[in-house]
Amino acid sequence: MKHRDKVVVITGAGQGMGRAMAQRFAAEGARVVALDLQESAARDTAALLGEPALGLACDVASAESVKAAMQAVRARFGRLDVLINSAGTGAVDGFLDMPDENWARVLGVNLTGTFLCCREAAKVMRDVGQGGVLINVSSTSIASGEGPGHYCASKAGVVGLTRSIARELAPLGIRANVLVPGPTNTPMMAGIPDEWREQMVAAIPLGRMAEPEDMAGVASFLASDDAAYITGQNLAVNGGMMFL
Repeated sequence: MKHRDKVVVITGAGQGMGRAMAQRFAAEGARVVALDLQESAARDTAALLGEPALGLACDVASAESVKAAMQAVRARFGRLDVLINSAGTGAVDGFLDMPDENWARVLGVNLTGTFLCCREAAKVMRDVGQGGVLINVSSTSIASGEGPGHYCASKAGVVGLTRSIARELAPLGIRANVLVPGPTNTPMMAGIPDEWREQMVAAIPLGRMAEPEDMAGVASFLASDDAAYITGQNLAVNGGMMFL
């Protein structure tokens, strides 16, 4: 119960990695707020966790939606201890034929969404005065370059953003780190062509794709007091396929 009574907000918590993280933190005593673009998915996760979990709709690419969600969290619980930016999106686009709207959408969710959620969560943490933890999810594509340009660019941006805010927010007692997954068995991965999936698994020394629960355990560590002296870092969880 190392997260007993902490208020933990997780974006993209309606499925996959985000839902696994919600389950892990709830099992460790946290009061979890599940955010998802689909309100029904967020509520399903909250129902799975039971009281006092809360499920809310949130479009992370919208400043107004993010602000409303964080205000709702503060109104309900009076504080916010941990934010995990697990929401993400992608599209299978070649660079030369990439539609402008797909570039904007992927950057809007993966990078702008991370910025907006961190900004509003950190304001709550600052006002409460108890510090906090920000965990942003990137991808090993930042080093390999494997994947569409908008996805790689957005996830690389998450790393730069996190390093900046880790320095700026440290005096407030707010830590910020990046969880860097390798290929993970999530609904987003289901949209990847089979040939790509097979190539990914073949490149993993541990011989398997990650499960969402693998990421949940590492997120729990980064949010815990065991990681109290870790900030501004990338923690790769990729079965040894790449060293960052």
